[in-house]
Amino acid sequence: MTPPIPLAMVSEGTETKVAGINASRSLADRLKAMGFIEDCPIKVTRDHMGSLIVEISGCKYALGKGMASKILVRPIN
Repeated sequence: MTPPIPLAMVSEGTETKVAGINASRSLADRLKAMGFIEDCPIKVTRDHMGSLIVEISGCKYALGKGMASKILVRPIN
C-alpha cells in the first residue's frame, strides 16, 4: 500500500481516496461534514493559482492549498 500524500500535491485529473485528515478538530469536523471521509473517492478537476477544485460525492469544492494539504489521500489504482 502506498503511503498517503497531501491532497495539495495531487495533479489535476488524478483520482484518489481519502486516507485521513491531519487538522484541528474543528477543521476536521467541517471537512467530514463536506464528505471528506475515509475511503471516499476524490477527483482533482482543476489546480489553479493556489487553489484546487475537487469533486467528491457529486459536489465540487474549491480548497486553498493550505486546507488541501491537511487532507491525506492515496491514489486509486
